[in-house]
Amino acid sequence: MSTIALTDRHVLARYEEQLRYALDQAGRTASPGSAFAPPFELPEPSAELTKFFAVATPRFAELGTAGQTRLVLLDLMSNPDTRTVKTLASLVIVARAVLHWERTGEPVMIVTPSSANKATALRDAVLRAYRSGLSDPSRLRIVTVVPEVARPKLWSSALSDDAMLAERNPMCVLARGETDVKTVTKLVVEEVTKELAARTGFRLWHTLDLVNYQCSDALRAFAERSELPQAPGITRAHAHAVSSAFGLLGHHFGTTLLPAAPSAPQYFLVQHMATPDMVLSLYGMTAPEYRLNPSTGLHYQDEEPRYPAVTFDPAENLESTFYTRAPATSPAMNALIRSSGGGGVVVSLHECLGRYGQIRAMLAKAGVALPADPRDLREWSLVIAMTGALNGIDRGLLRADEVLVHGSGSYSVQDFTPIPDRRLHAIAGADDLRQAVSAAATARSC
Repeated sequence: MSTIALTDRHVLARYEEQLRYALDQAGRTASPGSAFAPPFELPEPSAELTKFFAVATPRFAELGTAGQTRLVLLDLMSNPDTRTVKTLASLVIVARAVLHWERTGEPVMIVTPSSANKATALRDAVLRAYRSGLSDPSRLRIVTVVPEVARPKLWSSALSDDAMLAERNPMCVLARGETDVKTVTKLVVEEVTKELAARTGFRLWHTLDLVNYQCSDALRAFAERSELPQAPGITRAHAHAVSSAFGLLGHHFGTTLLPAAPSAPQYFLVQHMATPDMVLSLYGMTAPEYRLNPSTGLHYQDEEPRYPAVTFDPAENLESTFYTRAPATSPAMNALIRSSGGGGVVVSLHECLGRYGQIRAMLAKAGVALPADPRDLREWSLVIAMTGALNGIDRGLLRADEVLVHGSGSYSVQDFTPIPDRRLHAIAGADDLRQAVSAAATARSC
Protein backbone atom coordinates (compact mmCIF):
# COMPACT_ATOMS: atom_id res chain seq x y z
CA MET A 1 0.00 0.00 0.00
CA SER A 2 1.43 3.37 -0.95
CA THR A 3 0.96 6.59 0.93
CA ILE A 4 -2.33 8.22 -0.06
CA ALA A 5 -2.12 11.66 -1.65
CA LEU A 6 -3.44 14.50 0.44
CA THR A 7 -5.55 16.17 -2.28
CA ASP A 8 -9.16 16.62 -1.09
CA ARG A 9 -8.53 14.29 1.83
CA HIS A 10 -9.26 16.67 4.67
CA VAL A 11 -11.93 15.45 7.04
CA LEU A 12 -14.62 17.92 6.00
CA ALA A 13 -14.29 16.86 2.36
CA ARG A 14 -14.51 13.14 3.15
CA TYR A 15 -16.24 12.73 6.49
CA GLU A 16 -18.38 15.80 7.10
CA GLU A 17 -21.60 13.86 7.62
CA GLN A 18 -19.94 11.41 10.01
CA LEU A 19 -18.23 14.22 11.91
CA ARG A 20 -21.51 16.03 12.40
CA TYR A 21 -23.12 12.78 13.55
CA ALA A 22 -20.27 12.10 16.00
CA LEU A 23 -20.69 15.61 17.41
CA ASP A 24 -24.40 15.03 17.88
CA GLN A 25 -23.81 11.73 19.67
CA ALA A 26 -21.04 13.19 21.84
CA GLY A 27 -23.33 16.04 22.82
CA ARG A 28 -25.95 13.56 23.98
CA THR A 29 -23.45 11.99 26.39
CA ALA A 30 -22.01 15.26 27.68
CA SER A 31 -22.54 15.82 31.38
CA PRO A 32 -24.97 18.65 32.09
CA GLY A 33 -23.53 21.44 34.19
CA SER A 34 -23.40 25.15 34.73
CA ALA A 35 -20.17 25.69 32.81
CA PHE A 36 -20.50 27.32 29.40
CA ALA A 37 -20.05 25.22 26.27
CA PRO A 38 -21.21 25.88 22.69
CA PRO A 39 -23.52 23.37 20.98
CA PHE A 40 -22.04 20.14 19.62
CA GLU A 41 -22.56 21.29 16.05
CA LEU A 42 -20.60 22.84 13.21
CA PRO A 43 -21.49 25.97 11.23
CA GLU A 44 -23.35 25.50 7.97
CA PRO A 45 -21.19 24.41 5.00
CA SER A 46 -19.34 27.28 3.34
CA ALA A 47 -16.18 28.03 1.41
CA GLU A 48 -14.74 29.56 4.59
CA LEU A 49 -15.44 26.42 6.62
CA THR A 50 -13.87 24.22 3.95
CA LYS A 51 -10.75 26.39 3.88
CA PHE A 52 -10.62 26.32 7.67
CA PHE A 53 -10.65 22.50 7.83
CA ALA A 54 -8.39 21.91 4.83
CA VAL A 55 -5.31 21.31 6.99
CA ALA A 56 -6.78 18.25 8.78
CA THR A 57 -5.70 15.38 6.54
CA PRO A 58 -5.28 11.96 8.20
CA ARG A 59 -3.49 9.40 6.06
CA PHE A 60 -2.23 5.82 6.21
CA ALA A 61 1.19 4.63 5.11
CA GLU A 62 3.05 1.32 5.21
CA LEU A 63 5.96 1.05 7.62
CA GLY A 64 7.10 -2.49 6.76
CA THR A 65 7.07 -5.52 9.01
CA ALA A 66 8.39 -6.51 12.43
CA GLY A 67 8.68 -10.28 12.57
CA GLN A 68 5.44 -11.48 11.02
CA THR A 69 3.52 -8.34 11.94
CA ARG A 70 2.54 -5.70 9.39
CA LEU A 71 3.08 -2.14 10.62
CA VAL A 72 1.03 0.78 9.31
CA LEU A 73 1.20 4.44 10.32
CA LEU A 74 -1.92 6.50 10.93
CA ASP A 75 -0.42 9.94 10.34
CA LEU A 76 -2.37 12.55 12.31
CA MET A 77 0.38 15.17 12.09
CA SER A 78 -0.15 16.62 8.61
CA ASN A 79 -0.66 20.25 9.66
CA PRO A 80 2.77 21.83 9.11
CA ASP A 81 1.93 24.57 11.61
CA THR A 82 1.47 22.15 14.54
CA ARG A 83 2.66 18.62 13.63
CA THR A 84 0.31 17.24 16.29
CA VAL A 85 -2.91 15.22 16.46
CA LYS A 86 -4.51 18.06 18.41
CA THR A 87 -5.21 19.92 15.15
CA LEU A 88 -8.52 18.25 14.30
CA ALA A 89 -10.04 18.56 17.77
CA SER A 90 -8.91 22.18 17.91
CA LEU A 91 -10.55 22.96 14.58
CA VAL A 92 -13.81 21.41 15.80
CA ILE A 93 -13.66 23.33 19.09
CA VAL A 94 -13.05 26.64 17.34
CA ALA A 95 -15.78 25.93 14.77
CA ARG A 96 -18.24 25.34 17.62
CA ALA A 97 -17.22 28.67 19.14
CA VAL A 98 -17.82 30.35 15.77
CA LEU A 99 -21.29 28.79 15.62
CA HIS A 100 -22.13 30.12 19.09
CA TRP A 101 -21.37 33.67 17.96
CA GLU A 102 -23.36 33.20 14.75
CA ARG A 103 -26.43 32.14 16.74
CA THR A 104 -26.22 34.47 19.74
CA GLY A 105 -23.92 37.37 18.87
CA GLU A 106 -21.89 36.54 22.01
CA PRO A 107 -18.09 36.48 21.53
CA VAL A 108 -16.20 33.49 22.91
CA MET A 109 -12.86 33.37 24.69
CA ILE A 110 -11.35 29.89 24.88
CA VAL A 111 -9.30 29.32 28.03
CA THR A 112 -7.30 26.12 28.28
CA PRO A 113 -4.40 24.61 30.18
CA SER A 114 -1.92 22.55 28.19
CA SER A 115 1.45 20.85 28.39
CA ALA A 116 2.23 22.53 25.01
CA ASN A 117 0.70 20.81 21.97
CA LYS A 118 -2.94 21.50 22.77
CA ALA A 119 -2.10 25.18 23.22
CA THR A 120 -0.24 25.30 19.92
CA ALA A 121 -3.06 23.56 18.05
CA LEU A 122 -5.85 25.68 19.52
CA ARG A 123 -3.96 28.90 18.82
CA ASP A 124 -3.36 27.74 15.26
CA ALA A 125 -7.08 26.98 14.87
CA VAL A 126 -8.01 30.45 16.13
CA LEU A 127 -5.55 31.99 13.68
CA ARG A 128 -6.97 29.85 10.87
CA ALA A 129 -10.45 31.10 11.77
CA TYR A 130 -9.21 34.68 11.38
CA ARG A 131 -7.44 33.98 8.08
CA SER A 132 -10.27 31.94 6.53
CA GLY A 133 -12.84 34.61 7.32
CA LEU A 134 -14.80 32.49 9.79
CA SER A 135 -14.14 34.88 12.65
CA ASP A 136 -12.07 37.81 13.91
CA PRO A 137 -10.63 39.04 17.24
CA SER A 138 -13.83 40.85 18.14
CA ARG A 139 -15.70 37.54 18.19
CA LEU A 140 -13.08 34.94 19.14
CA ARG A 141 -10.00 34.97 21.38
CA ILE A 142 -7.94 32.45 23.30
CA VAL A 143 -5.89 32.36 26.52
CA THR A 144 -3.58 29.37 26.91
CA VAL A 145 -1.74 28.37 30.09
CA VAL A 146 1.34 26.15 29.96
CA PRO A 147 4.01 25.16 32.49
CA GLU A 148 7.54 26.52 32.47
CA VAL A 149 8.90 23.26 31.03
CA ALA A 150 6.86 23.85 27.85
CA ARG A 151 8.82 26.91 26.67
CA PRO A 152 11.00 25.05 24.11
CA LYS A 153 7.86 23.49 22.54
CA LEU A 154 5.79 26.64 21.97
CA TRP A 155 5.36 27.47 18.28
CA SER A 156 5.59 31.07 17.15
CA SER A 157 2.87 32.37 14.83
CA ALA A 158 1.05 35.59 14.04
CA LEU A 159 -0.73 35.23 17.40
CA SER A 160 2.60 35.91 19.07
CA ASP A 161 4.40 37.95 16.39
CA ASP A 162 1.63 40.50 15.81
CA ALA A 163 1.37 42.81 18.84
CA MET A 164 -2.38 43.35 18.46
CA LEU A 165 -3.14 39.64 18.17
CA ALA A 166 -0.73 38.76 20.98
CA GLU A 167 -2.48 41.17 23.35
CA ARG A 168 -5.83 39.51 22.68
CA ASN A 169 -4.51 35.93 22.63
CA PRO A 170 -1.83 35.64 25.33
CA MET A 171 0.30 32.54 25.84
CA CYS A 172 0.66 32.41 29.62
CA VAL A 173 3.56 30.51 31.17
CA LEU A 174 3.05 29.40 34.75
CA ALA A 175 6.19 29.10 36.85
CA ARG A 176 5.06 25.74 38.19
CA GLY A 177 4.55 22.13 37.09
CA GLU A 178 2.20 20.58 34.53
CA THR A 179 -0.53 19.61 36.99
CA ASP A 180 -0.72 23.13 38.43
CA VAL A 181 -1.77 24.68 35.12
CA LYS A 182 -5.03 22.71 35.24
CA THR A 183 -5.77 23.69 38.84
CA VAL A 184 -5.02 27.37 38.37
CA THR A 185 -6.91 27.65 35.09
CA LYS A 186 -10.03 25.94 36.45
CA LEU A 187 -10.01 28.16 39.52
CA VAL A 188 -9.77 31.38 37.52
CA VAL A 189 -12.44 30.40 35.00
CA GLU A 190 -14.87 29.53 37.80
CA GLU A 191 -14.20 32.83 39.56
CA VAL A 192 -14.39 35.29 36.66
CA THR A 193 -16.81 33.77 34.12
CA LYS A 194 -19.99 35.59 35.20
CA GLU A 195 -18.35 38.91 35.96
CA LEU A 196 -16.37 38.96 32.73
CA ALA A 197 -19.42 38.12 30.61
CA ALA A 198 -21.37 40.96 32.23
CA ARG A 199 -18.51 43.43 31.82
CA THR A 200 -17.14 42.52 28.36
CA GLY A 201 -19.68 40.19 26.72
CA PHE A 202 -17.10 37.43 26.30
CA ARG A 203 -18.20 33.92 27.26
CA LEU A 204 -15.30 31.93 28.75
CA TRP A 205 -15.05 28.36 27.51
CA HIS A 206 -12.84 25.98 29.50
CA THR A 207 -12.31 23.29 26.84
CA LEU A 208 -10.53 20.58 28.81
CA ASP A 209 -13.51 18.18 29.00
CA LEU A 210 -12.81 14.83 27.30
CA VAL A 211 -16.06 14.98 25.35
CA ASN A 212 -14.73 17.99 23.41
CA TYR A 213 -12.07 15.71 21.94
CA GLN A 214 -14.03 12.46 21.71
CA CYS A 215 -15.98 13.33 18.59
CA SER A 216 -12.82 14.41 16.73
CA ASP A 217 -10.88 11.30 17.70
CA ALA A 218 -13.80 9.24 16.40
CA LEU A 219 -12.68 10.33 12.92
CA ARG A 220 -9.74 7.94 13.28
CA ALA A 221 -12.17 5.03 13.20
CA PHE A 222 -14.12 6.50 10.27
CA ALA A 223 -10.93 6.98 8.24
CA GLU A 224 -9.66 3.53 9.14
CA ARG A 225 -12.90 1.85 8.02
CA SER A 226 -12.89 3.80 4.75
CA GLU A 227 -9.21 3.75 3.83
CA LEU A 228 -7.75 0.75 5.65
CA PRO A 229 -10.54 -1.84 5.97
CA GLN A 230 -9.74 -4.81 8.15
CA ALA A 231 -9.77 -8.14 6.35
CA PRO A 232 -11.74 -11.04 7.90
CA GLY A 233 -9.59 -13.26 10.06
CA ILE A 234 -6.92 -10.58 10.55
CA THR A 235 -6.33 -9.15 14.02
CA ARG A 236 -5.38 -5.49 14.33
CA ALA A 237 -3.91 -3.65 17.30
CA HIS A 238 -3.66 0.10 17.77
CA ALA A 239 -0.40 1.29 19.37
CA HIS A 240 -0.41 4.78 20.83
CA ALA A 241 1.86 6.81 23.12
CA VAL A 242 -0.57 7.89 25.83
CA SER A 243 -1.00 9.94 28.97
CA SER A 244 -4.73 9.37 29.47
CA ALA A 245 -5.52 7.50 26.21
CA PHE A 246 -8.16 10.03 25.13
CA GLY A 247 -7.28 9.27 21.50
CA LEU A 248 -7.87 5.54 21.82
CA LEU A 249 -11.09 6.09 23.73
CA GLY A 250 -12.19 8.41 20.93
CA HIS A 251 -11.30 5.76 18.35
CA HIS A 252 -13.39 3.25 20.28
CA PHE A 253 -16.26 5.74 20.40
CA GLY A 254 -16.01 6.01 16.62
CA THR A 255 -16.25 2.23 16.22
CA THR A 256 -19.54 2.26 18.16
CA LEU A 257 -20.99 4.55 15.47
CA LEU A 258 -20.05 2.11 12.68
CA PRO A 259 -21.18 -1.39 11.71
CA ALA A 260 -19.21 -4.06 13.59
CA ALA A 261 -15.75 -4.85 12.20
CA PRO A 262 -14.58 -8.44 11.56
CA SER A 263 -12.98 -8.33 15.02
CA ALA A 264 -12.88 -5.80 17.85
CA PRO A 265 -9.83 -3.50 17.88
CA GLN A 266 -7.03 -4.26 20.30
CA TYR A 267 -5.38 -1.34 22.08
CA PHE A 268 -1.72 -1.20 23.08
CA LEU A 269 -0.70 1.55 25.50
CA VAL A 270 2.84 2.96 25.36
CA GLN A 271 4.02 5.13 28.25
CA HIS A 272 7.28 6.55 29.56
CA MET A 273 9.01 6.15 32.92
CA ALA A 274 7.73 9.35 34.53
CA THR A 275 4.00 8.57 34.12
CA PRO A 276 3.39 4.83 33.62
CA ASP A 277 0.16 4.70 35.60
CA MET A 278 -2.11 3.32 32.85
CA VAL A 279 0.18 0.35 32.24
CA LEU A 280 0.56 -0.26 35.97
CA SER A 281 -3.22 -0.11 36.39
CA LEU A 282 -3.85 -2.46 33.48
CA TYR A 283 -1.65 -5.19 34.93
CA GLY A 284 -2.21 -4.43 38.63
CA MET A 285 1.54 -4.15 39.10
CA THR A 286 4.15 -1.85 40.57
CA ALA A 287 7.25 -0.58 38.85
CA PRO A 288 10.23 -2.93 39.11
CA GLU A 289 13.34 -2.11 41.09
CA TYR A 290 16.39 -1.15 39.05
CA ARG A 291 20.02 -1.90 39.82
CA LEU A 292 22.76 0.60 39.02
CA ASN A 293 25.82 -0.82 37.30
CA PRO A 294 28.67 1.48 38.39
CA SER A 295 30.83 0.48 35.43
CA THR A 296 28.27 1.55 32.81
CA GLY A 297 26.32 4.13 34.78
CA LEU A 298 23.10 2.49 33.56
CA HIS A 299 20.20 1.02 35.53
CA TYR A 300 19.05 -2.54 34.81
CA GLN A 301 16.17 -4.89 35.58
CA ASP A 302 15.27 -8.28 34.10
CA GLU A 303 12.11 -9.25 35.96
CA GLU A 304 9.39 -7.31 34.12
CA PRO A 305 9.21 -7.40 30.28
CA ARG A 306 6.65 -4.58 30.28
CA TYR A 307 9.37 -2.24 31.56
CA PRO A 308 12.69 -1.26 30.00
CA ALA A 309 15.56 -3.62 30.69
CA VAL A 310 17.92 -0.64 30.63
CA THR A 311 17.46 3.04 31.44
CA PHE A 312 19.66 6.04 32.09
CA ASP A 313 17.46 6.97 35.05
CA PRO A 314 14.43 5.11 36.50
CA ALA A 315 12.85 8.51 37.23
CA GLU A 316 13.51 10.08 33.83
CA ASN A 317 10.92 12.30 32.16
CA LEU A 318 11.29 11.56 28.46
CA GLU A 319 8.41 13.70 27.16
CA SER A 320 6.63 16.46 29.08
CA THR A 321 3.54 16.01 26.89
CA PHE A 322 2.69 12.97 29.01
CA TYR A 323 2.28 14.16 32.57
CA THR A 324 -1.03 12.79 33.89
CA ARG A 325 -0.85 10.59 36.96
CA ALA A 326 -3.60 8.14 37.96
CA PRO A 327 -5.83 9.14 35.00
CA ALA A 328 -9.55 8.64 35.46
CA THR A 329 -9.63 6.93 32.06
CA SER A 330 -7.74 3.83 33.24
CA PRO A 331 -10.81 1.76 34.21
CA ALA A 332 -12.39 2.28 30.79
CA MET A 333 -9.20 1.36 28.93
CA ASN A 334 -8.60 -1.63 31.20
CA ALA A 335 -12.07 -2.95 30.39
CA LEU A 336 -11.58 -2.53 26.62
CA ILE A 337 -8.19 -4.25 26.63
CA ARG A 338 -9.32 -7.10 28.85
CA SER A 339 -12.34 -7.77 26.69
CA SER A 340 -10.78 -7.43 23.22
CA GLY A 341 -7.03 -7.86 23.67
CA GLY A 342 -4.04 -5.60 23.56
CA GLY A 343 -1.77 -4.56 26.39
CA GLY A 344 0.83 -2.00 27.28
CA VAL A 345 4.52 -1.32 27.75
CA VAL A 346 6.76 1.36 29.27
CA VAL A 347 9.78 2.66 27.34
CA SER A 348 12.94 4.53 28.27
CA LEU A 349 15.05 7.12 26.50
CA HIS A 350 17.81 4.49 26.25
CA GLU A 351 15.45 2.22 24.32
CA CYS A 352 14.22 5.03 22.08
CA LEU A 353 17.77 5.98 21.18
CA GLY A 354 18.65 2.35 20.53
CA ARG A 355 15.76 2.09 18.07
CA TYR A 356 16.09 5.61 16.66
CA GLY A 357 17.95 4.77 13.45
CA GLN A 358 15.59 1.89 12.68
CA ILE A 359 12.51 4.03 13.37
CA ARG A 360 13.88 6.94 11.34
CA ALA A 361 14.38 4.65 8.32
CA MET A 362 10.90 3.14 8.65
CA LEU A 363 9.22 6.53 8.94
CA ALA A 364 11.18 7.94 6.00
CA LYS A 365 9.53 5.36 3.74
CA ALA A 366 6.17 6.65 5.01
CA GLY A 367 7.05 10.27 4.25
CA VAL A 368 7.71 11.30 7.87
CA ALA A 369 11.13 12.85 8.52
CA LEU A 370 12.96 12.57 11.83
CA PRO A 371 16.09 14.68 12.37
CA ALA A 372 19.38 12.85 11.96
CA ASP A 373 20.36 14.01 15.44
CA PRO A 374 17.78 12.92 18.04
CA ARG A 375 18.84 15.85 20.23
CA ASP A 376 16.97 18.05 17.75
CA LEU A 377 13.66 16.32 18.46
CA ARG A 378 11.22 18.43 20.48
CA GLU A 379 8.21 16.07 20.41
CA TRP A 380 8.87 12.39 21.15
CA SER A 381 5.34 10.95 20.95
CA LEU A 382 5.76 9.14 17.64
CA VAL A 383 9.19 7.74 18.53
CA ILE A 384 7.80 6.55 21.87
CA ALA A 385 4.87 4.82 20.14
CA MET A 386 7.13 3.17 17.56
CA THR A 387 9.61 2.02 20.20
CA GLY A 388 6.81 0.56 22.31
CA ALA A 389 5.23 -1.25 19.37
CA LEU A 390 8.54 -2.78 18.25
CA ASN A 391 9.48 -3.77 21.80
CA GLY A 392 6.03 -5.23 22.36
CA ILE A 393 6.28 -7.36 19.24
CA ASP A 394 9.81 -8.53 20.04
CA ARG A 395 8.87 -9.49 23.60
CA GLY A 396 5.62 -11.23 22.67
CA LEU A 397 3.55 -8.63 24.50
CA LEU A 398 1.85 -7.40 21.32
CA ARG A 399 0.38 -10.22 19.27
CA ALA A 400 -1.57 -9.14 16.22
CA ASP A 401 -1.39 -9.62 12.47
CA GLU A 402 -1.35 -5.86 11.97
CA VAL A 403 -0.35 -2.97 14.20
CA LEU A 404 -1.65 0.50 13.39
CA VAL A 405 0.66 3.04 15.02
CA HIS A 406 -1.17 6.28 15.80
CA GLY A 407 1.22 9.09 14.89
CA SER A 408 0.12 11.73 17.36
CA GLY A 409 3.07 14.10 17.33
CA SER A 410 6.60 14.58 16.02
CA TYR A 411 8.56 17.75 15.37
CA SER A 412 12.12 18.99 15.63
CA VAL A 413 13.92 22.30 15.92
CA GLN A 414 13.89 22.53 12.11
CA ASP A 415 10.06 22.53 11.99
CA PHE A 416 9.24 25.66 13.98
CA THR A 417 10.43 28.84 15.64
CA PRO A 418 9.81 28.97 19.41
CA ILE A 419 7.86 31.90 20.78
CA PRO A 420 10.43 34.44 22.06
CA ASP A 421 10.38 34.98 25.82
CA ARG A 422 9.39 38.61 25.33
CA ARG A 423 6.18 37.44 23.65
CA LEU A 424 5.21 35.10 26.48
CA HIS A 425 3.09 36.23 29.42
CA ALA A 426 4.75 35.03 32.64
CA ILE A 427 2.36 34.33 35.52
CA ALA A 428 3.01 33.20 39.08
CA GLY A 429 -0.49 32.02 39.97
CA ALA A 430 -4.23 32.63 39.87
CA ASP A 431 -4.04 36.39 40.44
CA ASP A 432 -1.76 36.91 37.46
CA LEU A 433 -3.88 34.67 35.24
CA ARG A 434 -7.03 36.50 36.31
CA GLN A 435 -5.44 39.78 35.21
CA ALA A 436 -4.28 38.25 31.91
CA VAL A 437 -7.75 36.96 31.08
CA SER A 438 -9.31 40.32 31.91
CA ALA A 439 -6.75 42.23 29.82
CA ALA A 440 -7.27 39.92 26.85
CA ALA A 441 -11.05 40.33 27.01
CA THR A 442 -10.98 44.12 27.40
CA ALA A 443 -8.39 44.83 24.69
CA ARG A 444 -10.21 46.84 22.00
CA SER A 445 -10.67 45.27 18.59
CA CYS A 446 -9.17 47.13 15.65
